[in-house]
Amino acid sequence: MSTDMHNTGRQTGGEPRHETVSFEHRDVQVKTIIWYLISLAIATLIAFGASEYILRGMNKMVAASDAPEMPMRKMMTNEQKMDAMYPPEPRLQGVPGHETDPQTDLREKLKADMQANEQLRWIDQNAGIAQIPVSEAMKLIVEKGVHGAASAPVKAPAAPVAPAAKSAPASTNAGANH
Repeated sequence: MSTDMHNTGRQTGGEPRHETVSFEHRDVQVKTIIWYLISLAIATLIAFGASEYILRGMNKMVAASDAPEMPMRKMMTNEQKMDAMYPPEPRLQGVPGHETDPQTDLREKLKADMQANEQLRWIDQNAGIAQIPVSEAMKLIVEKGVHGAASAPVKAPAAPVAPAAKSAPASTNAGANH
């Protein structure tokens, strides 16, 4: 226990002595760590060399199996090859070779639509056709209704229908049954 008296006597080395406790002179084996790091470096270099060897072999294999370049393509300049790399216009938005950003196009389209919906102008002044903002058109439709639309027919009150007279069916073959 910590309250027990400890042996405070020192030997010539200056280290404390105890019968049941031994002390290591060095906890870390530097030689082992250096050997491990050298082994790791060698293994890394071997792996790099193997991957480089495999990459070169695969490139040669692909080049050997690849179709030869067409004569027309050989005659093209680098600029013509770059132009032929992409399909002709119109291209889909967001693919390589498309100059504008799809989000920018969308923002510009929405802005143009909003401006067109909020304009007040004559379309045909002689016929009396004008363009008005959508919000104003909605208010007019609520107040006055849609002009030119067929109105629902007004139903006249139905006249009371008399019950149909029940008559016996006339027998055409009255004397035929004996």
